[in-house]
Amino acid sequence: MTVHPVTGPPVRLYCFPHAGATSQVYRGWQPLGEPKLRIRGVDAPGRGARRRERKAVGYHGLVRAMAEEVMADLLAERERSPGLRWATFGHSFGATMSLAVAAHVARQTGLVPERAVLSGAVPPALQRPGALLAAVPDEELLARTAADGGTPAAVLAEPTMSRILLRMLREDDCVRAEFAREASALRVDFPLTLIAAREDVHAPPEKVWPWSGHSSAPVRRVEIDGGHFAAVQHPKETLTIIGDDTGPGEG
Repeated sequence: MTVHPVTGPPVRLYCFPHAGATSQVYRGWQPLGEPKLRIRGVDAPGRGARRRERKAVGYHGLVRAMAEEVMADLLAERERSPGLRWATFGHSFGATMSLAVAAHVARQTGLVPERAVLSGAVPPALQRPGALLAAVPDEELLARTAADGGTPAAVLAEPTMSRILLRMLREDDCVRAEFAREASALRVDFPLTLIAAREDVHAPPEKVWPWSGHSSAPVRRVEIDGGHFAAVQHPKETLTIIGDDTGPGEG
């Protein structure tokens, strides 16, 4: 990873998981980001670190709930580190959620992120409306998930964990079903970085680049090797891209 001199305030990087996942997928990223990038995974209510909370309902409810978590953490961190900057990273399902949350936080606090990094995701207008997994049998859905390569084999093989995974996948699919209708008009005025893997069968580069229409600011497009989960499976490379694009700060 490229190490930038810490000549200015660090960046709090809020990371949003893919469908069926929690912020645990970013736990190993934390030491890789230091000292410039301070990694913070964001969970939906009812999952991960927020598992005891009541679940949010629908796309807008989830955006508000996740934005509240980010705002509380960001304001607290800025108390400890005045001038702290922030950015977001979202992969697949998490990409749309991360951009919507970033826009909500910016509106509510007046604190604009350095940029939003969107990985392995097709923009809302290009997504099929409606739930896609409702009629898919559990066995087939687990097989598809295994083929994508983003879920540990131990999770897929253990009955209790696989049931939880299936439930989360179907819950996220219900939220994703709203993207085409509710998130197509999402527009921001801060920069975007778009990361697309060349062998990604779900979100190939030519389907990722139209995200540029969601921002009036500059957009950087980055192609990487690998399949759908390449950006998550190779965090050093991904954090290098993010570190380069968030710069060293004002100093």
